[in-house]
Amino acid sequence: MASRRTPEPSNDRAVRISDVAEAAGVSTATVSRALAFPERLRPETRERVLAAVRRLGYTPNEAARALRAGASRMVLVVVPYLYSRAFFAGVINSIDAELSAEGYTMIVGSFDGIEEKARRLVDLVYARQIDGVIVLTGRIPVIDGRSLRDAGVPIVSICCEMDLPQLPTVLVNDEESAIAQTRHLIDLGHRQLLYVSGREGHYNEIVRYRGYLKAAKASNAKTLRYVGAYTFESGASAAGYFLSLDPRPTGVVCCSDEMAIGFIKTVTSAGVAIPGEVSVVGFDGIEFGDYCEPTLTTIRQPSRELGAAGARALLASLRGEARATDSPIVLRGELLVRDSSGPAPMRRKRGAQVAMGGAARASPKRTKIERAAN
Repeated sequence: MASRRTPEPSNDRAVRISDVAEAAGVSTATVSRALAFPERLRPETRERVLAAVRRLGYTPNEAARALRAGASRMVLVVVPYLYSRAFFAGVINSIDAELSAEGYTMIVGSFDGIEEKARRLVDLVYARQIDGVIVLTGRIPVIDGRSLRDAGVPIVSICCEMDLPQLPTVLVNDEESAIAQTRHLIDLGHRQLLYVSGREGHYNEIVRYRGYLKAAKASNAKTLRYVGAYTFESGASAAGYFLSLDPRPTGVVCCSDEMAIGFIKTVTSAGVAIPGEVSVVGFDGIEFGDYCEPTLTTIRQPSRELGAAGARALLASLRGEARATDSPIVLRGELLVRDSSGPAPMRRKRGAQVAMGGAARASPKRTKIERAAN
């Protein structure tokens, strides 16, 4: 009996999943699992399918046929679940502008919400429908044991530093900026401070809190810490804690602007004067800070510069350009002094005790926060 020969697809049509299944002697469902969930198959079955995929030049869908001749021209941007649109809008818009100028399309997705949605995004990367990934979450996504780190595409991290020295990274000098943020209150005479944190264990929270503690300890300031979550709601919750204290701190350092604004709204609604009774500083420089009452003293992060620098780093990786150094790109934060901060109440001056909270304010000023020398 003559041996059966697997027919090759004709040159005038794309290779289909049924062609791969017939060549490997498996079902089309097994081919799909081999591509999407390779760890779920026996090694010998998986290798037989992948060998057929390579021999026939199969790609997972018609749109991906272009991958055989070039690239998908698609980039995945991974954002935090329920991310702060106020801050990340500038980052994402500048990423999009840089990528579009080079002919790339951006897909934005989260890996912290619905698992099935996250799995589909990972499938896109492993199916080679994504050329590169920009991560804004501080961690490389892993779904069903498949890490994007192992997907064979360039990855760039923005805003968070990971323990992967070879990974291109763009940061703000968070620690030095937090030192300046805290020193601003200390220089105004505040020695009893409340720190409203971001999420526990998050990179930005860890680094900013370290800077806060350095500045607070250097001035022997008394400190309290309230665990927040970068949101308006957690800022309002921190305000409830503040209102329960006796005595209350005179200065509040928030790890994000949204928390600072939530804090301000809640305490002013309770009749507490800002900055007459308590001064508040934020971190991010979101546009809302210009329009809340009082206007918010904050550290402005260069959000658009962050996005542009990260996109350029990814484009360089896609072009195969060698990096000059493995060190992260570090941008500088900027202290914006506005109406939510003022001298500590009842500060002594020239031997007389005077209420300083209502003193005349200087016009808003900007101070660049330089990267600390090694």
